[in-house]
Amino acid sequence: MIEFGSASAVPVTILTGFLGAGKTTLLNRILTGNHGLRVAVLVNDFGSINVDADLVVGIEDDVMSLANGCVCCSIRDDLIETVEAVLERPERPEYILLEASGVSDPSSIAMTFTDQRFRDKIRLDSIMCLVDAEQVFAAQEQMELKLRQIAFSDMVILNKVDLVEQKTVQKVHDWLKSRFRRYRLVEAVNADVPLEILLSVGRFAAEQLDAEVPDHVHGPRCGCSEHAHHHDHAAKFSTTMLRSDLPVNLSGLRDAIKGLPGEVYRVKGFVYSEEDPEHRIVVQVVGKRIDIARDGKWGTRKPETRLVAIGAPGAVSEDTLGRVFLEVA
Repeated sequence: MIEFGSASAVPVTILTGFLGAGKTTLLNRILTGNHGLRVAVLVNDFGSINVDADLVVGIEDDVMSLANGCVCCSIRDDLIETVEAVLERPERPEYILLEASGVSDPSSIAMTFTDQRFRDKIRLDSIMCLVDAEQVFAAQEQMELKLRQIAFSDMVILNKVDLVEQKTVQKVHDWLKSRFRRYRLVEAVNADVPLEILLSVGRFAAEQLDAEVPDHVHGPRCGCSEHAHHHDHAAKFSTTMLRSDLPVNLSGLRDAIKGLPGEVYRVKGFVYSEEDPEHRIVVQVVGKRIDIARDGKWGTRKPETRLVAIGAPGAVSEDTLGRVFLEVA
């Protein structure tokens, strides 16, 4: 049986990783990024956030307001109180990002966001762990902590791959495979990861899904009720869109998504389901995490499934997603 979440809940990502892995660099990319979202970033203090002064609108209490609609909040005492204060702001955030301390275990922080008082307000979208390719095997006395940070994460960002030889990158891959049965990994230089992989929104508009794939890559429909589009994202990522008019079994879809290749990083969109055909179902997949939420009724809109998948080149082909739907439609 599928338990539905709330499609209107604000998604939350926890950013973890050992000291020096690049979390602050990634935070600055998000705070200054062209994503069009009101993002609230929660950190222990503002000292580690190096945002250009021209972007800072003002600082009030423990909140730094930015010109792009983002806010950066300082966590002083209680995390729950901080989250509640952020949600009560006049301009409610569309996304919350929390930077965990480099020496903290993310499991305890994740438990905070399962608090009953947050049930319909926020949802834990993902836990992302940055790993320093150059220093991952250093500080052996902290290896257990590093492993726990990775183990509780939905996606691993192997950062600073430009500072090591390819054989070292492969050594990290082999090390992870020997310890974890299933994980998602993205290689990065200077924490440069596409925002469409990092961020998600709790509610989608159908036209936004169409906008995910540029017009020039739209190919002809195939002979069945499904079709997919594929394009190269800076030679590092590929995007595929799939549509179907057939109702989908959600339990089967969840199992099928779990079986997708590890190089598939994000899947998002709407589903026309067998279990609840009157309502549009929002599906969010980030790394290992799968979130299914009931949206509003279809109303005058045509019931159909639209999913966008983002991954490494070739990881999300039309054939791959087509096989998923053959199993669950």
